[in-house]
Amino acid sequence: MLRPSEEAPSVSEGGGRVTVSVSGEFCLDNSHELRRTLHDALARSAEGVDLDLGRMTFADCSALNELLAARAQAVAAGKTITVTAVSPAVERLLTLTDTYALFSAAPDGPAASAAPVPPAADDGPLRTGVVHLRRATRTRADIDLARGILMATFGLNRDAAWEVLVTTSRKTDTKLHDVARDVLTTVHGASLPDRVQKELTAAVATARGTDGRPHGAVRTERAARPACA
Repeated sequence: MLRPSEEAPSVSEGGGRVTVSVSGEFCLDNSHELRRTLHDALARSAEGVDLDLGRMTFADCSALNELLAARAQAVAAGKTITVTAVSPAVERLLTLTDTYALFSAAPDGPAASAAPVPPAADDGPLRTGVVHLRRATRTRADIDLARGILMATFGLNRDAAWEVLVTTSRKTDTKLHDVARDVLTTVHGASLPDRVQKELTAAVATARGTDGRPHGAVRTERAARPACA
């Protein structure tokens, strides 16, 4: 239930995209409203969602997790979520977590990377290169999303979150993008594999200690499902 000072997101359609305008405060208590609205808007759209956050006066990490989850859903469906306007509060959240660029309308985004390549004679090496580029683009998006989740959840900076992913990948002998995808699944309530959970917890503790924060602040259950209180 939204508090009296909040408004439910409004939705309008035009062309192949759906516009969602969000007003008020969104946190752990009511972020499910944002999740439901974005899910429905993506389902109704042909190309994706334009998100106006210009009147969103407060957003915590749970709201960010919903935005990241919706973006992952959009990418999987070959669509995009583009943030067209932000309030100072939202701009600060997206900037601090280094996730702003994930919601930009850059031409090299997921939709552009999925464009078909016309066949041509003797273009085998070129076609292979394009496939690798597409795969790298999708992998980079997963890693960026996972890094943003770690930053928002554990208060890490960009470099520290990257080091957590790399360290976990190395110590579990798991590819970096597979670790990133494991982290992404926690947005939907899944638990990390035991070995990944153990090493990620240790890596986060080390990173927070390096940043001058106490090691004891990191709990195992937080690593099992990265989310903000």
